[in-house]
Formats: sequence, C-alpha cells, structure tokens
Amino acid sequence: MTDYKDLIVWQKSMELARIIYRLTSRFPRDEVFGLTNQIRRAVVSIPSNIAEGFGRGSDREFIHFLRIAKGSAAEVETQILISEDLHYVSPDDAQTALSLCDEILRMLGTMIVKIGKRIGK
Repeated sequence: MTDYKDLIVWQKSMELARIIYRLTSRFPRDEVFGLTNQIRRAVVSIPSNIAEGFGRGSDREFIHFLRIAKGSAAEVETQILISEDLHYVSPDDAQTALSLCDEILRMLGTMIVKIGKRIGK
C-alpha cells in the first residue's frame, strides 16, 4: 500500500465526515459554536490522524495516530447520541452514522492490533 487514501478505514472516515457535515448543517444556529463545532472537529480528526500516522512512515507512530483517530471516533459516536437525544437528528440518521462509526472503530482496533503484532508491541 503506497497511499493512505487506499485504506478502507480512511475512505469510510471521509464518508462519515460528509454525513456529519450534512447532519450538522441542520442543527440549531445556537449550536454553531457548541455541538456543531465539536462534532465537526472530532469527525475531521479521524481521517486526518489516519493520514498523518500513515505519512510518518513508522509503524510505531502510525499506531499512535490510529489510537488518536479511534478516540476521535468514540467522541463522534457520543456526540451523535447526544444529537439524537436533543432531537437534532432523526433516529434513522443517527443509526446510519452510528453504524458507520462502529465499523470505523472496529477497523481501527483491528489495524492497531495487527500492526502492533508486526512490530512486537
């Protein structure tokens, strides 16, 4: 693999970012500097950290950035649940985003374990 854009987890995290941006565009105006900003920053962090870690060229650093991406994905998951509780997103939209988020979390976990085994960590 020569490019982070070839990673399925990166592609899925980009898809999640598009979904979150679409959903948050409908949030109340008074949330612009609150939940809207927070969830957008967190979702952008997922593919960004995957890309940065991949670009570092070191498995140890890659694992570090994958862990950060995983933390951001968990943050997005929580913020989707909050958004649903506040009725900012419909249950169907929340489920779509949560399912993709769960898939990303599992993929990141698998990558961390596989790379960790390869480097004996």
